[in-house]
Amino acid sequence: MDWLMGKSKTKPNGKKVPAEEKKHYMEPEYTKVRVMDFDLKDLVVLPTKEIDLNEWLASNTTTFFNLINLQYSTISEFCTGDTCQAMTACNTIYYWYDERGKKTKCTAPQYVDLVMTFVQKLVTDEDIFPTKYGKDFPNSFESLVKKVCRYLFHVLAHIYWAHFKETVALELQGHLNTLYTHFIVFVREFNLVEPKETCIMDDLSEVLCAPLPPHTHNHVTER
Repeated sequence: MDWLMGKSKTKPNGKKVPAEEKKHYMEPEYTKVRVMDFDLKDLVVLPTKEIDLNEWLASNTTTFFNLINLQYSTISEFCTGDTCQAMTACNTIYYWYDERGKKTKCTAPQYVDLVMTFVQKLVTDEDIFPTKYGKDFPNSFESLVKKVCRYLFHVLAHIYWAHFKETVALELQGHLNTLYTHFIVFVREFNLVEPKETCIMDDLSEVLCAPLPPHTHNHVTER
């Protein structure tokens, strides 16, 4: 399955995408909105030595796939071939490479569909994500988890960059912020996504991963 390699290409300095300086998701009124107050790192660390690391990675990766897929579905009607003609996030365009290594510039909905289809097949493959007791994980398991997490990061980054306005309109920014923070803390804990991949969202990551003072927690009522 190594042929499914979504890659990114960052435009050279000086060729900024139109709204690069307007990162509405960085405004304090939005970054302070979460749906839980406790330290998310407590949720991602390996609980005990008795729990197998691969089982822990498999469980969390599957959960993140389902949650990010659900989060994207809330704005999918706004993510079309017309509104999102490329899979973009900040100053980066993500390309898809097929099994022959052919580079393809997809629309954002096409790219997300490729990602979700690939990950769905992977996490439901008993030979890769075994659920039966005593069945071993393949030697390639960690590299596949890293690939999945890289793809899922692309989807989250695109939601923030292209669809944060719709997310706010749906009053789901608290869910998005909490999901993103949880995901980033997880991939950092186990070194699953390279910093050069996530650096385009470092400003948001640092703000959201920093603990909020008790009096600033702002819960939202989700519909």
